[in-house]
Amino acid sequence: MSASPLQRNASGLALGLAMATSTLFASATQAQTLDIGVMGELASFDTSQVAGGVWESQVLMDVYEGLFKLAPDGELLPGMATDYQVSEDGRTYTFQLRDDARWSDGEPVTAEDFVTGWRHLLKPRNASKYAYMLYPVVNAEAVNRGDMPPEKLGVEALDEGRTLRVELEHSTPYFPQLLTHYTAYPLPTHLLEEHGSDWVDLEHIATNGAFTPVEWVSQSRISVEPNSQYYDAEQVSLERVNYHTSEDRNAALSRFRAGELDIVREYASERYQWLKENLPEATRMAPYLGSYYYVFNHRDGHPTSDARVREALSLAIRRKVLAEQLMQGTFEPAHAFVPPGVNHYEGLDEAPTAGKLEARMARARKLLQEAGYGPDNPLQLRLRYNSSEEHKRIAVAIAAMWRPLGVEVDLINAEATVHYQTIAEGDFDVARAGWVADYNDAENFLTLLKSGVGNNYGAYANPAFDALLEKAARTQDADARQALLEEAETLAMQDHAVAPLLYYVSRNLVNPALKGWQNNIEDDHPSRWISFEE
Repeated sequence: MSASPLQRNASGLALGLAMATSTLFASATQAQTLDIGVMGELASFDTSQVAGGVWESQVLMDVYEGLFKLAPDGELLPGMATDYQVSEDGRTYTFQLRDDARWSDGEPVTAEDFVTGWRHLLKPRNASKYAYMLYPVVNAEAVNRGDMPPEKLGVEALDEGRTLRVELEHSTPYFPQLLTHYTAYPLPTHLLEEHGSDWVDLEHIATNGAFTPVEWVSQSRISVEPNSQYYDAEQVSLERVNYHTSEDRNAALSRFRAGELDIVREYASERYQWLKENLPEATRMAPYLGSYYYVFNHRDGHPTSDARVREALSLAIRRKVLAEQLMQGTFEPAHAFVPPGVNHYEGLDEAPTAGKLEARMARARKLLQEAGYGPDNPLQLRLRYNSSEEHKRIAVAIAAMWRPLGVEVDLINAEATVHYQTIAEGDFDVARAGWVADYNDAENFLTLLKSGVGNNYGAYANPAFDALLEKAARTQDADARQALLEEAETLAMQDHAVAPLLYYVSRNLVNPALKGWQNNIEDDHPSRWISFEE
């Protein structure tokens, strides 16, 4: 058995604005209530029902805790597990749970709660979009398809619930990182048995993280307070955290300036230059593992099921214009799906959408003509995007870039949760999507294009691509695995499975009076580390 890394980790106007800002931040230091503006609403405290938004992760990482947790800088720390061992072949993990782990109602957190939580996530009737995250576990995919009962899942509680053993299908280098994600959180077995699906109602719910929910006003605010049963409760400084649904980024900025919000997750890109000049201490921008892309619907009956149409549309997009002019340098242009900065990954040698605009447009016209589109039969598309001025500007700009090809675009917007539910059902031709890494590995992005995966919104299916991912998953040599993943991405980009548009940078407004907030490449910021300056 190999040694645990946890053992190592455990040891005029401007002047007036400046004065107003100083007063704002000074007054915030008198309170221990943290107000965060998030870009959407949580779908449920049941992690099997989560829609997949980054805003949901912010809430869930505060109220639950997995076997591991994240430090302010994004490093892995002990969570519910204090130690673990890995077998020589990398397929068996044995975790020792902490003795002082408690749910907020005082009941102990046991290994059985992890077994219950993982089985619950994989039950076919829950239709969890994130079920595939647990597919490295033995029989997880078969359980999720309904081909095996949940009891066949390769996870077992031992030693009266103090030890959890997990058997993997194959060595999975990123598995410890995956266990910080909400798909791997435990579930309070005692509440599920007593209340069934109603266990998540606020009058019943118990959580095992640093905070526990106390109020939920739909489309307005979720509020949490410290969990007195949390093993590290004495180190939690905040008395309350409010997550305010703030899809309008300009409105969120106004609330930040008025002192109503201490943190705004993702300010409007067009305000970046103004913010740098007027709120420099509060304005944060940093490298981020995220891709902003358009999904093509590959299902029969949609024009984008034709590879020629997908290529033509992708070729006509002027990504540098989007990044540098429309988004004012708050994104980087993207010609591949996996962003730069991913561990042990170099990416594509040559992007299919690179090259001079004139040549790209000429090929795009030829492709559409071959596909049967022209003045007498214009290509008509429904493009869906989730509500925000930023997404709208990008959609309008891309529709304009397609217009010289004779493409007619119907723009449809909806709030984030509805948008993602709709495109998951396949009701679109082209749709806006974004992905931020759940763990720092190229596989986390490429799996989104694998057949049958819930977040594969366009239903892209290429057996050769799937086979490369499967082979990479069974390859322990890091360099050989990298080569397979890069080959898979190259294939998907040649298929124009999706249209990569931009690489994210993290954009946050942070009250300078806060301590414990650190920029990190995954842009995760658990509130348990945050406090106000004395």
